[in-house]
Amino acid sequence: MQDSRRGHMEPAERRPRRKRLGFAALALAGVVTLAACSQAANGASKESPASDSKPGSEVDADSGKNGSAAVTVSPATDGKDVIPGEPLTVQPSNGKLASVTVTAGDGKTLDGSLSSDGTSWTSSHTTGYGTTYTLKAQLAASDGNKTTRTSSFTTLSKDEIFVGTYNVDKGATVGVALPVSIVFNKAIHDKAAVERKLSVTSSPAVEGAWSWMKDRDGKDRVDYRPKEYWKPGTKVKLRMDLVGLKNGDLVGTQKREIDFTIGKSVVSTVDVVKKTMTVAENGKVVKTLPVSTGKKTFETWNGTMVVLSKVPTIRMNSATVGIFGPEAYDLGAVKWDVQLTPSGTYAHAAPWNEGKFGKVNASHGCIGLSTANAKWFYDRVNYGDPVTVVKSTDTVDVNNGYGAWNVDWEAWKKGSALA
Repeated sequence: MQDSRRGHMEPAERRPRRKRLGFAALALAGVVTLAACSQAANGASKESPASDSKPGSEVDADSGKNGSAAVTVSPATDGKDVIPGEPLTVQPSNGKLASVTVTAGDGKTLDGSLSSDGTSWTSSHTTGYGTTYTLKAQLAASDGNKTTRTSSFTTLSKDEIFVGTYNVDKGATVGVALPVSIVFNKAIHDKAAVERKLSVTSSPAVEGAWSWMKDRDGKDRVDYRPKEYWKPGTKVKLRMDLVGLKNGDLVGTQKREIDFTIGKSVVSTVDVVKKTMTVAENGKVVKTLPVSTGKKTFETWNGTMVVLSKVPTIRMNSATVGIFGPEAYDLGAVKWDVQLTPSGTYAHAAPWNEGKFGKVNASHGCIGLSTANAKWFYDRVNYGDPVTVVKSTDTVDVNNGYGAWNVDWEAWKKGSALA
């Protein structure tokens, strides 16, 4: 029983990194104005909308004594609809809020609280998708008069928005080879427009570029990588300003700033001819380990892969990658697993190949080590660290994990929609 040339996973493949791969859309910016009369000015959000759309729109409301009074609701976009999945904020254009009630069509109300100065009300729960709400706000003017505003607004449905899932957590420390990667849930029709709303900056500054591709499931994806590996200690910021951005009939709903840090340099090189893995930390070789890589017709991917995850124990079943018959295997408790590709390439303990490490390539594509060496490697590497395989065949695809480092820099830059 060995590993699989095309990899192996638990019964179904997983995305590389836990919550990074299922991020909820937390949109910011934009307002919808609920005004008493058509001449009432549109409200403005605390943050300028990152789009070419209007910041808000007028919605009919009941008049009171103070005809010019209005309230604004945020976050909103596209000049009419409120963005779902976020706490709702209500603000008066003048005067102060005395009370606010927001009720959905099913009669359920959003709990919330007024600020101490009466200048805003914020719900304690997020709004739903594609839901119509009735808002009733009582405003107290400076002259003591009170005005009640009642109107309705509708949040965008899931079918009306597009969002991107990204691969970095705020405040995380990652390896020197990690590209910033964003996968979109809907097809991107104007990649240039989207790319203009994305940026990666760093301190110290580096040369870098975005490049578009299809993810393994066919979704549009864009990755950003520096020309060379990040330097340890670099501070990096990802910005996404997609709020209100048109994408065909869809609209963007995300505004993000994600700060993360590059950790120490841990660079590993696997030589399939020598059958060794050399591990260097901050440029200095700390250990060379004997390994057993893919055998003939199951050769380990050539090129640079990037650590996607670490799992102390995993089931490896060849049926998940279409290997049956004499080559089939079902290993229920494989230890110290470092994932390198979503197709299932790992570096892991392979005690069944004891005696072959450093001598014979006998796996189905993974990098096998003794249990002790696998544990040592598992403890040394982290998300974003590079593992480069040399003298093998078939370079790993750019979208099979993070294969950006296998693309020539000039060719990589040409993958930008703005090139």
